[in-house]
Amino acid sequence: MMLLNSLASLYFLAAVAFAVPAQEKRIHHQPDLSDHAHDDAHSFQYDHEAFLGKEEAKTFDQLTPEESKDRLAKIVDRIDTDKDGYISHGELHYWIKHRQRRYIEENVNKHWKDYDKNQDNKISWEEYKNTTYGYYLGEEFDDIDDKETYKSMLKRDERRFKMADRDSDGIATREEFTAFLHPEEFDYMKDLVIQETVEDIDKNGDGKINLEEYIGDMYTAEDGESEPDWVQTEKKHFSEIRDTNKDGYLDADEVGQWVLPGEVDHADNEAKHLIHETDTDKDERITKKEILANWNMFVGSQATNYGEDLTKKHDEL
Repeated sequence: MMLLNSLASLYFLAAVAFAVPAQEKRIHHQPDLSDHAHDDAHSFQYDHEAFLGKEEAKTFDQLTPEESKDRLAKIVDRIDTDKDGYISHGELHYWIKHRQRRYIEENVNKHWKDYDKNQDNKISWEEYKNTTYGYYLGEEFDDIDDKETYKSMLKRDERRFKMADRDSDGIATREEFTAFLHPEEFDYMKDLVIQETVEDIDKNGDGKINLEEYIGDMYTAEDGESEPDWVQTEKKHFSEIRDTNKDGYLDADEVGQWVLPGEVDHADNEAKHLIHETDTDKDERITKKEILANWNMFVGSQATNYGEDLTKKHDEL
């Protein structure tokens, strides 16, 4: 049953979260573009994974230079969304962000068929609700021991679905459904992420988080157990860092600064870097010719040893 699967996923996520260092538990960090150091003097692997995505970069590692360049030319056509023959910073930035969200797309694709019952490539709230909760709705959750929890889950899902549904037509496109499943990835959903976080932690219902609630979300002392050192560290973080106005509580703005920290936009920096390195006429945009002239920075094989004759090296392999 979908509801039981959803609950199992929640329990699994709770177990995972418990294993994560407490201070990282609720913070939504931007994923790294690559696990490799960004050092073009030794390797372009960081650029490859940033431009292609980590999994696709592995595929290109197995291609010949000719195959890599052919595929790159087709990719450039896709990036050039306005078809003016140039790749702007905005287009390249969007492309890199899109590639880095592939893991999210895979998660959405995994769930899409389960919910799109009429196969119209859209998911209505009724489809989602009936698939997830339908078995229990007729009985109003009376057969479930903790029915108030289930009612709360349904109410929360409906609120999130409506927030993700930007045109308010009761139907989620794939992009809107992505926002529903991964709201932390969308600017227009961030207030909801903050609201849900406060609701999760705020046990006395006053709309803000005190120190006891903040620590209680991460740690509950067992009888006779001494308090771990990290709890004291978190108490200091609460008073010295999180509670910026020093009133003893975290309000919505302070929770937002905590769970959705402003970070360097790595995709933006990488787009600027790639343009700077390949824009030979310095017009702050790049053509397919300029990109293909520097193909190894974008998609070159890891096995070709940068700085050497790439074709000759491939023949030796």
